[in-house]
Amino acid sequence: MAALFSVTLTAMPGPRLVIRLLVVALLVMYAAVSRAADDGPSDLSTFLARVGQRVEQYFGRAQSIMCEEAVRLEQLGHDMAWDGSHVRRLVYELRVAWGGSATVGKTPEATVLRQLISVNGRPPREGDEPGCMDPKPVSPEPLAMLLPNQQADYRFSQAGMRRTRTGSTVMLDFKSMATRPPEIQWKGDCVSVDLPGRWRGRVWLDGATADVTRLDEQLVGMFDFPTPRHHVRLGASPSMTIERVNSSIRYRAVKFDDPPETLMLPESIITVQVIRDSGSPRTRIVQTFSNYRRFVTDARIVQDTEPR
Repeated sequence: MAALFSVTLTAMPGPRLVIRLLVVALLVMYAAVSRAADDGPSDLSTFLARVGQRVEQYFGRAQSIMCEEAVRLEQLGHDMAWDGSHVRRLVYELRVAWGGSATVGKTPEATVLRQLISVNGRPPREGDEPGCMDPKPVSPEPLAMLLPNQQADYRFSQAGMRRTRTGSTVMLDFKSMATRPPEIQWKGDCVSVDLPGRWRGRVWLDGATADVTRLDEQLVGMFDFPTPRHHVRLGASPSMTIERVNSSIRYRAVKFDDPPETLMLPESIITVQVIRDSGSPRTRIVQTFSNYRRFVTDARIVQDTEPR
């Protein structure tokens, strides 16, 4: 998923470098198909076509949505465990708006606006934002790969079915088929690394409705890239190696009124990354989303009937 799962590395003062996975995602599919057999889809291509059609319909109906986003950035030890120190806590008010209606071959544009509410439990002060690894506005399209015009960029395969108390869950594996070369862009002390074609993962869907309940993705293999000379300390490596980046997104049903409907929206995102020869070699980012509500922008003109 090259458009979404790019990574951003940020240089701290001096040669300290950190990385984060841009996986902020707030809008996903709603009732992708009307039903699925308990043993999973018998025809994968037909199943994916129906999913794509329903995702397009969802994008066309989606209205502006707001929520509260809580973020924890944790530095991990060699054992990949967090010792309770070196944590940054952020709370945002987050608004997501889809512009226009979905049409065949075209995905609506998404705008994400974040307003920082607190940093480590206190009101924000000048200089608090943006931090090196703080979330930044991105288009939240984690499941855009299921749209008809993007499915060809991925290889899908059935990964099985699990029985649940309420029905069944269908699992699909996917792998990005993009052929574009990596893109590395520095801006000041920050560098963005886009790695198209280097991701694979699994999506979990409700067996009856095909609503997405979970999406996992991970980097395939390691990736080396050079570090600019002015960021390299004496005796340090002139390059960094992205050893591991993986994320897991969990979804839940959220009910809205006016109009009444239920949407599957992210509940949490957990990202773990391991970057050799960086200032923060092992990091975990935990994002949780709550208090979803619609952001109403309608206005009306009231005629003045009072005599003048």
